Amino acid sequence: MPQSRESSHEHYFGQQHVTLIRPAGAFSMVNYGELWAYRGLLLSLAARQIRVRYKQTILGAAWAVIQPVTQMVIFSLIFGRMAKLPSEGFPYPIFVYSGLLAWNYFAAATGSAAGSLVSNAHLVSKVYFPRLIIPFAAEQAARVDCAIASLVMVGLM
Repeated sequence: MPQSRESSHEHYFGQQHVTLIRPAGAFSMVNYGELWAYRGLLLSLAARQIRVRYKQTILGAAWAVIQPVTQMVIFSLIFGRMAKLPSEGFPYPIFVYSGLLAWNYFAAATGSAAGSLVSNAHLVSKVYFPRLIIPFAAEQAARVDCAIASLVMVGLM
């Protein structure tokens, strides 16, 4: 088991072996070497997150395209046509879609990473691995959605 900035003390109580893992400090830095050592787990958790996300929707991966395109149409009608807000000479749908692409990625990554530790509490309490892997895996699923939606951006441009 790789040890990062943690101090480990081993105690023997009778025949039982107990290992105490304590953090090095309140604000210890991220150990990227340890994250790299557990990259297989990161990829497995991210793949599981992506499979679950697309399996729960009827439309599958098309939902990653339909959602921002629908938002683009609504925002273009409301802000571009009705409110007549300027887009600095750019076509308004592309202007809106580029902003929605970044915002949807940020919102999805933040939201899923925030709830990921709670939803994976069974893993956190049972097995040792860098806990930062769980929010990273949740963020990777949001990144896949952003990559799929970016293909539409390329088509619009």
